[in-house]
Parts: sequence; structure tokens; C-alpha cells
Amino acid sequence: MPDFDLLVLGAGASGLMCAATAAGRGLKVAVLEHNPNPGRKILASGGGRCNFTNLEVRPQDFRSANPHFVKSCLAQYPPSRFLELVKEHKIAFYEKAQGQLFCHQGAREILNLLLGLNQKGKVKLLTGAQEIQVCHQKEPSLFLVQCSLGEFSARNLVVATGGLSYRSLGASDLGMLLARQFGLKVTHTRPALVPLLYKGFTPLAGVSLPAEVEVAGRSLTDDLLFTHQGISGPVVLKASLFWDPGESLQVNLLPGQDLNPLLLEAKASFPQKSLSKTLAQWLPERLVSHWQETFGWPTKGQLQNFSHKELALVAQSLSAWSFVPQGTEGYAKAEVTLGGVSTQELSSKTLEAKKQPGLYFVGELVDMTGLLGGFNLHWAWASGFAAGTAVS
Repeated sequence: MPDFDLLVLGAGASGLMCAATAAGRGLKVAVLEHNPNPGRKILASGGGRCNFTNLEVRPQDFRSANPHFVKSCLAQYPPSRFLELVKEHKIAFYEKAQGQLFCHQGAREILNLLLGLNQKGKVKLLTGAQEIQVCHQKEPSLFLVQCSLGEFSARNLVVATGGLSYRSLGASDLGMLLARQFGLKVTHTRPALVPLLYKGFTPLAGVSLPAEVEVAGRSLTDDLLFTHQGISGPVVLKASLFWDPGESLQVNLLPGQDLNPLLLEAKASFPQKSLSKTLAQWLPERLVSHWQETFGWPTKGQLQNFSHKELALVAQSLSAWSFVPQGTEGYAKAEVTLGGVSTQELSSKTLEAKKQPGLYFVGELVDMTGLLGGFNLHWAWASGFAAGTAVS
């Protein structure tokens, strides 16, 4: 007889959701976590406030080799389902921009919700499980897990060990190694939702403003932050999800405004006003000064000294600035991992491996990565729920 109906590797968002769901159906469940405490990434999410979902989660908010794969999980577990849980547990929350939902009192409330559900289902939560090794016994079909805490067996195994981001919180490649061990393909992985590198912005470090970024046929609008290493801020983190190395980004530093006619109107109305002071009406002065030096705008001073063509070039440099980032700041600064266990290897309805019955992969470990704004945590809830509902 196996020790458990289900063993879950990883006590993060998807693992705890999966364990609670399966235990709620009467299954005997255990969770093995290599960190000393569960849910470390949950506690760090949303700046400690936990952006636990988004009011509108759509397939187009994710990047994957198979963009349709996410549809089944989202249909089974839409944002309203998790919101019901939050309300049921009387967790105060608020909506930020673009449908993002955060906890008033902090991320600990979401973690306590999940731990409470696991406790209610009598899930055995074991932390500090190091040196995890897995093998499969065919007759009868059992998964055998050996680690520093002992040996465990179960009829089903869910791997919810996360991606490679947040190494400081204990991220590891265990899940990808296990996928390969069982013959599953793992797609190319790299940091995502991460600041981008570009030399020359040190004088602008700390300057922040709204911006529109076009990348891979998508248009994204949010705040942009210049850093000593390049650019960051919500719009850049979002763009990094769809950006591929070597590709260019096009940035509009005045989204929603047509700068060229504004400059022509200013020239007609205030011909003796300087270009820099005119632009400072809409943009930070430090940025205007840096752009003037970088793009070599004529130092003619007053607007009346600029031709229409010269003003058009000024407008273009600010509203259609195109450049190729030199890379990212890596997994140390990335919020998620792009890529993972190939969706070709998994059932879109249950997350079960097609090549190995009883083996499931959920959460960030799968090649399904969402935008900034609660989408990745919702994928964790939805994929964990799907697997927890399917195991028997």
C-alpha cells in the first residue's frame, strides 16, 4: 500500500492549491518542500501585498509555445473562483490599475488561506526536504520519493517546484530535471518580467514616466523607469515577456499625445519660448536635457528658429524611439521564468504527463508565462486546481 494517494513536490502557490483541492476530495495528500517554510514566493509577491489575481485573465495575457493550452484551466478555474475563496475567508482586498487585485493586510493572508485549506484536508506538510530523488515503480504503479526526511510513496505525483527566478527564495531546476528524467521535453528557458539592459541611461537613473512600448506586434502602456543598468518599471517588465534577444523595442514617451502638432502649435503661439522649456511641460527636465544631447537636437534655443522638419524629428525621437536592448538583468531580478515543461507533453485539462500516467506538472514549471498583474498567480491557482481535481 502506498503512503499517500498524492505527493506534491513544492509548497508554493500551485502546489498548495493542488494539495488542498485533492485533499478536499478525500484523498490522502502530503507536500514536500525543500525550503524551511512554505509559500516564500507568495509572501514576496506584489511587493508583499500579493497581487493574487486579475479581474480579467485571458489566454492572450500569456506567452507559451501553445497559446491555446491555458484555455481549459482558465475555464475550469476563472478569477471569480479564487475571489470567492478570498471573500469567504474575509480577506480585505482592493483593485489597483488594470484589474489587479491586492490584499490590504499583506500576502500572509493568502498564504494562511492556503495553509488553512491544507490543514482542513489533513494534508501532511513536510518542510526542509533536501536531496529529493524520484523513481517510478510499475507493478503496482507507484512513485517513490527519497529525500533527507525519509522515503515516501504515492499513486500520484505532482511536481510544483517552480521556475528559476527568485533564486534567493530557493528556486531550483529540480522540476525540469524530473521532467527530463521521465522523458518529457523542456523548452528553452530564460528570465521574464525582468528589467532590460541598455547603456547610457545612468544620468536618467530614477526618472519615471508613463510610456507605451511596442514589442512583437503588441502595444503595452504603463510606467517606465530609467535605471543605472537600463530600463525597468511595469511596462518594461511586461515587454520583456514578449521580447526576444536581438529584437528592437519602440517606445513612445508621450503615450496618448501627438507631439508633432503640439510642437507646431507651441511654435505658432509662443515662438520665443525655448524647445527645452516647451518639452518640459510634458516630460521630466532631466529626460529632455539627456535626449537633446543624445539625439543632437539643434541648440537654436527658441522655437521660432526650428523648421517644421526639425520639430518633426524631435517629436519622432520621443514618440517613436527604437532601440535594441543588450540583454536582461537575469534570474536574480526576474519575477518569472519563460519556458519550461513543454505543453505538448501534458494534458491541457488535467496537466498530467501523456507519457507517464499519474505524473503532473503545474505552475511556473510549465511553459505558460503570464503578464505582470496577477496572471502568473492565477495560472498557479488554475493549474493546481486542475491537477488536484484530476488525481484519483
